[in-house]
Amino acid sequence: MGGGGQAQVTPRARTNQLLYQAQLLLDVAPGDDEHQGARKRASEEGALALFELAIDALLRDVCEHAHLAEHDWRSLLLGDDPPAVAEVHRLRELARDGSSWLYRVIGHLEALHGDEGVSRPRSPALSGVIAVDRQADLGQELQHCLEAAKVEIAALRQTSEEW
Repeated sequence: MGGGGQAQVTPRARTNQLLYQAQLLLDVAPGDDEHQGARKRASEEGALALFELAIDALLRDVCEHAHLAEHDWRSLLLGDDPPAVAEVHRLRELARDGSSWLYRVIGHLEALHGDEGVSRPRSPALSGVIAVDRQADLGQELQHCLEAAKVEIAALRQTSEEW
């Protein structure tokens, strides 16, 4: 894969790239044709999939000093035997905090990997009703989660650099 002359992408750069790409997908205008809803759902689910890749890259990024053999977010953040690494501990706390961006993202990722997906079309019966349904604003919620993640990532990187 690594071709001649290609620069090595660092975990930090990859994390940033994936978060940026997720943001770009969320910023795509869905248009106003018959594919508008499908295009919006594709952008949301694509952004969420990139967010998942970014979480893996983040773990490689902030845990480089620990030389972990495994960087899979499910194992590190939800597994039974976490490594004694401050950054992993902090992310595990966020994963359990029902008000955190990571908790919400993990919930959406579970749905994304399910048969129904996470981004569903709005029911025609609800089209004229103002619904306080989190599915209606998945893209907006992901935007908020991305912003909160960026703040947390900066703090985690600072902690990691102190090692």
